[in-house]
Amino acid sequence: MKCLMCLRRWLYRWCVRYADGGGLTAAGRLRRESVRVQAAALFEQEVKPAEVARRLRVSLKSAHQWHQLWREGGVEALASRGPGGSRCRLSPRCLSKLAAHLEQGSAARGWVEDQVWTASRVATLIGRKFHVTYSVSGATRLMHRLGFSPQVPARRVAERDELAVAVWKEVAWAEVKESGRPAGDTSASRTRQASPAGRPEDAPGAGAAARRS
Repeated sequence: MKCLMCLRRWLYRWCVRYADGGGLTAAGRLRRESVRVQAAALFEQEVKPAEVARRLRVSLKSAHQWHQLWREGGVEALASRGPGGSRCRLSPRCLSKLAAHLEQGSAARGWVEDQVWTASRVATLIGRKFHVTYSVSGATRLMHRLGFSPQVPARRVAERDELAVAVWKEVAWAEVKESGRPAGDTSASRTRQASPAGRPEDAPGAGAAARRS
């Protein structure tokens, strides 16, 4: 039992999402801030710091520190203090609502054709729900901040690719057929030539066909 407890402690120490130390890049700060925002949402649901640490795979020390900061200043107190990022123009409550909208999926907000969240759609959603204008790049950063990644409507891209291939095949096949027949011929004339009885008089073998008939 003692060995099992030691193993659990070792695994927890090395499998937590990140350590307590600093020295992160801008991307690392965004990822860490995303986890803190998730922790704040759990605190609002009255989830204990120990359970938050378990769910988010962070150290218990970090969870307790975040809980204290959250009690004193809400979600804003958990925002990244590092350089390289601009302050969010959405309030903590709006951020929580936006995360809930994203969790429900794009179909719940009217985009039913492929049910993915693109950055453009998220920017549109923010404008509709919170009357704040975000660029596509700004919406992308905000999605990363909340722990989401912009998606690409793969089905639509595949359909466009299939259509392009089909058109290319038709054009290429038409060019092959054009290059393989005499100038001035048409498909109808080729069809007539397929029947010996219907060959023009000057066509090769036409006389023999007439004699056989």
